[in-house]
Amino acid sequence: MPSSPIRVILPGLLRDLAGGVGEIEVTDPAPLTVADVLDRAFSVHRILEGKVRDEQGRIRQHVKVFVNGEDATRTAGTATAVPAGARVHIVNAISGG
Repeated sequence: MPSSPIRVILPGLLRDLAGGVGEIEVTDPAPLTVADVLDRAFSVHRILEGKVRDEQGRIRQHVKVFVNGEDATRTAGTATAVPAGARVHIVNAISGG
């Protein structure tokens, strides 16, 4: 029986860069990490890669990634486990003064 897909939810700015796509399904079998999920999600929309991760593959400073509501950037970062059926939200932090 196939596992439930992981859903990667994109914020408005990234949606615009992905041609209006607001959600990307990752259907690989779990367990996966945040890095694995982003690799698969961005394989079709390569432009998103540089907006979310830096040259070393780490999540950029002003980006948050949540796995089922838990902030992965505050725990294991890209090594955070992502179970089948998870919702992965990418959020651009707002900075300024």
